[in-house]
Amino acid sequence: MSTVLDLQKVCRGLTPAWFDYLRDWDRTLRGGNYPETTRYNYLLAAAQLGRYLIDNADELQAGGAAAADPTEVGRGHIEEFQAWMVATRSASTALNKHKGLQQFFKWLVEEEDLERSPLARVKQPKTAQTLIPILGDDDTAKILATCKDKDFLSIRDRAIIRVFYSTGARLSEVAGLQLDDIDLNTDTLLFHGKGMKDRRVRFGGKAGRALSQYLRARARRRAADSPALWLPEKGETPLSSNGIKIMLRRRGEVAKVPNVHAHRWRHNFAHEWKLAGGDTGDLMLVLGWASDDMPRRYGASAAAERAQHVHARLRIGDRV
Repeated sequence: MSTVLDLQKVCRGLTPAWFDYLRDWDRTLRGGNYPETTRYNYLLAAAQLGRYLIDNADELQAGGAAAADPTEVGRGHIEEFQAWMVATRSASTALNKHKGLQQFFKWLVEEEDLERSPLARVKQPKTAQTLIPILGDDDTAKILATCKDKDFLSIRDRAIIRVFYSTGARLSEVAGLQLDDIDLNTDTLLFHGKGMKDRRVRFGGKAGRALSQYLRARARRRAADSPALWLPEKGETPLSSNGIKIMLRRRGEVAKVPNVHAHRWRHNFAHEWKLAGGDTGDLMLVLGWASDDMPRRYGASAAAERAQHVHARLRIGDRV
């Protein structure tokens, strides 16, 4: 994927001044070896701010302030942009943009183009903690049933779903798998996680069988020499995160399982681990978490079920 073309797409509709700053920031991000997804999200946040200020220039000028380039952005601009994001998208999206903009204006301060970031006194948008329902055995079985045929897409999609179900990996981690990341001798996958942190995770027997079947089918494809693990039905461009996201949604629609996405299997993995009495520290290692707040959040929607299992095991009130 071309970095220049990506940047041009992200910066569509911006003035030359905004584009120049984002181009230079992207050079810094690439020099810092930031993952492509992180670079994209950071640049998109800044570009969306720029487009918002350009599209609403007349209204902002009426209020006494317009921003011809990023160095003229003030606290009021950021607060207006965040309010617009909350109103038109969601509070969680506004929070993600806030974090990306923090990095952008921090860079401008480091470049000495600004004395102080306009976000210095802007509060992060408050978000409600949403309980994400797990994607358990019954629904997973329905989704896998849509992949029971022997064509290439069914075999590939079955392997992808089995990997999510068996490992609890992130969407970007599964999409980013390379052929060399599979070790069928140890039944493990090497995931390239957030923050450039690699980890090797074991997969179960059914996932191993699905992967083996896929590798045999893959070897007969025209793009078999590609280092990427997941090949397309046609052509040679590997399946992207977005491609997997679309595939999961379509499989869910066919299976009549609503809101199917990869993260629900991640929550299910955490729930099953806790239900079995697994160690929290080990769970953090397997799922690639650095913060001990994450185990409390994941699988929270099924916490009552776990509590009932513990209650039954302890036999409180039944021992006398």
